[in-house]
Amino acid sequence: MGIEIERKFVVISDDWKNQVTGNTIRQGYLSTSPDRVVRIRIVNQKAWITVKSSSDGLVRNEWEYPIPADDAKAMLENLCIQPVIEKIRYRIPYEGMMWDLDVFYGENEGLLIAEIELESENQPFALPAWAGKEVTHNRLYHNNHLAQYPYRAWTDEEKKT
Repeated sequence: MGIEIERKFVVISDDWKNQVTGNTIRQGYLSTSPDRVVRIRIVNQKAWITVKSSSDGLVRNEWEYPIPADDAKAMLENLCIQPVIEKIRYRIPYEGMMWDLDVFYGENEGLLIAEIELESENQPFALPAWAGKEVTHNRLYHNNHLAQYPYRAWTDEEKKT
């Protein structure tokens, strides 16, 4: 079992673009319960099932296991909540830390989110100039919520939160 401590930020500029190449990700959710999230993810041609517990602040338990890509594709198409999340993930080193920057497309087109995984809740880190407001605790920006309420369906007011 792993522990996940993650913070999320809205991306506010394109200054990151010339630094990296990305991986295509398709992911869907079998469960989006507040007590547990069960995710199927395909990155390029590899697939995983991930189970996450509810969070205690920024911390939650996480179990992740590889599964056959064909099984993952079938689950995404037939079992997962629709729409499936589609994005390109870029890994960006910044000041000794690694950031994941997701550029969403499909039903979540227009949304860009940067995430950083930490070793402790109070671990200091430098915020890149392209990272704007923090949305860690805003459920609208959680991937499991985007599968049920995509960015394209948000009101203008929600996009400002």
